[in-house]
Amino acid sequence: MDTLSGFSIFVIVLVLLVIITIAFLVRTVPQGYNYTVERFGRYSRTLSAGLNLIVPYIDRIGHKVNVMEQVLDIPSQEAITKDNAGVRIDAAAFYQILDAAKACYEVSSLNDALMVLTMTNIRTVVGSMDLDQLLSHRDEINERLLRVMDAAASPWGVKVTRIEIRDILPPADIAGAMNRQMKAERDRRAAILEAEGLRQAEILKAEGQKQAQILAAEGRKEAALRDAEARERLAQAEANATAMVSEAISKGDIQAANFLIAERYTDALKSIAGAPNSKVVIVPIEAASLAGTVGGIAQLTKAVFGPDAAEARRQGSVPPAGRSGA
Repeated sequence: MDTLSGFSIFVIVLVLLVIITIAFLVRTVPQGYNYTVERFGRYSRTLSAGLNLIVPYIDRIGHKVNVMEQVLDIPSQEAITKDNAGVRIDAAAFYQILDAAKACYEVSSLNDALMVLTMTNIRTVVGSMDLDQLLSHRDEINERLLRVMDAAASPWGVKVTRIEIRDILPPADIAGAMNRQMKAERDRRAAILEAEGLRQAEILKAEGQKQAQILAAEGRKEAALRDAEARERLAQAEANATAMVSEAISKGDIQAANFLIAERYTDALKSIAGAPNSKVVIVPIEAASLAGTVGGIAQLTKAVFGPDAAEARRQGSVPPAGRSGA
């Protein structure tokens, strides 16, 4: 009975030892982490994510390292620019551990080392730039800090991915001066834009007047051309009428001559009456007087161009029309 009890105890202890051994043998590493393995206190190897086996009682897990990208908040600090202006700068650094062994065994405290290194380089970069350049070239500052930090952290197995300047605060008096300068600049731009607008308006107005004068001149030119054309047609019509009347007279048509003489007579009366300098015009107002005048002219025409005048010219008693007697 005592032997059985001793054997049972041995089995139980053996089972417990096997369980403990298996527990020390198998290691599960979560995604995004690397574990360092130390053998007798010395770095042996690195376990990646997944199921891993180590030698029980000889190997042990040294450090559990986060290999995902991490952010390091850089405390706000004072820095002096190249032109001796004090500014307060707030920044953040992003990094990722690429080699877990170096990150654990090459530097004592990785986060503290990165923070001090970042703050020192921020002061160095700020001291090499003027205040205006510092405020307007944040991308350049970020690029310079990233280049310096990445080179400095590379021996630690760390990749610095980004450094962002979150805020740059100049002193209150400098900030007030900058605000006044910005307001003056905006007022100057507004005045320039207003003057440019007035200038453009005057130019457009002058262009409009020029176009109006050009169109008016073209209208006068067109009107003059049409008036000349009308006068030419009227002269041509009068010439044609005169030719027709002359032809009719030559054929012995006295009525045509009477019509032409009466028309010219009435046109002369119109011209006399419409003259701006005329004060009193004496004309034959009564229709009978006008008819008598036209009749007298008609008798004269008949005497010159009629059949009796032609017979008289043949006999030599009346001279031909348009020629004076000897």
